[in-house]
Amino acid sequence: MATAQQIVALLSSHVQGDEEQFLSIALQVAANEARRGHTQVANELRKLVDAARQNNRELERDIAIPISRPKGELQSLLTVTYPKDRLQDLVLSHDVRARLNRLVEQQLQRDKLHGYSQRPRTTLLLVGPPGSGKTMTGSALAGELRLPLFAIRLDALISRFMGETASKLRLIFDQIGTTRGVYLFDEFDAIGGRRTADNDVGEMRRVLNSFLQFLEEPNSTDSVVIATTNHPDLLDRALFRRFDDIIEYVLPDRDAIRNLLATRLRSFELSDIEWSEIQETAIGLSQADLVRAAGEVAKGAILRDDDDLRISTKDIIDALDERKAMRTIVSGIIDG
Repeated sequence: MATAQQIVALLSSHVQGDEEQFLSIALQVAANEARRGHTQVANELRKLVDAARQNNRELERDIAIPISRPKGELQSLLTVTYPKDRLQDLVLSHDVRARLNRLVEQQLQRDKLHGYSQRPRTTLLLVGPPGSGKTMTGSALAGELRLPLFAIRLDALISRFMGETASKLRLIFDQIGTTRGVYLFDEFDAIGGRRTADNDVGEMRRVLNSFLQFLEEPNSTDSVVIATTNHPDLLDRALFRRFDDIIEYVLPDRDAIRNLLATRLRSFELSDIEWSEIQETAIGLSQADLVRAAGEVAKGAILRDDDDLRISTKDIIDALDERKAMRTIVSGIIDG
């Protein structure tokens, strides 16, 4: 019989629409029944979960998703995806979450705002260290708003020929004005650098001026434009006045570390975890590092074929140490 905690978790996942979480908890109930000797009930639960997952896979294959595909030259400038991420999947500070929720609320009620000659928030600048969740935020906002995520390919955008980069930017902003979506300029300092920088050239000044001009044009689709940077100190000062909001991301603290790992591993048995030891080990790692470590731990638990999908403190610490070792190698290569 399911425990009270499992029943609460089942209902919670159902309310949130997280079917995979619902099915994972059902497997935990099946494992509990198997340990009590109720093999018939356990096997029936497992068969029902397998059938539900098979039905979901078939449904995903049969449903035609209306993909907005860039055409012509835009095909080389934009990549498009339809994320399923949500803001609830991210571990964010209270302030950051509140500001992102404000954008989502305004976007979802944009018709009401237009009725009073107001426009929703549409432009965000996200700053912070690598792996702190900036790019994931773009994906989560697209998922919340049920919009395509268009990632701008800076390698294709920036050209050595005079005037060509600005012309390509014009194409992108024309797309923003005609096709509603979330548009992500990742590592934005590549085009948003200060116009007075010593290594600046006239062409990049023109590109930045064009971006500033395009960003202020009326956005008839209320598309969301997100720029991210690891180096806000390199950005031109004029940029900061053009965005509706500027949000700073930081590396996870002890509470955020626990919340993130517990969220990512919520489908597994974590009752024996020594969180203080894990938090101490994880200090200094980015949100992206923690997500990848949690993924490796999850895959290891699944492949062990344990009925209860139990995860140990050592499992998590080993994965975190592996991420730290990788960061040390990368730092050595960069410094060398």
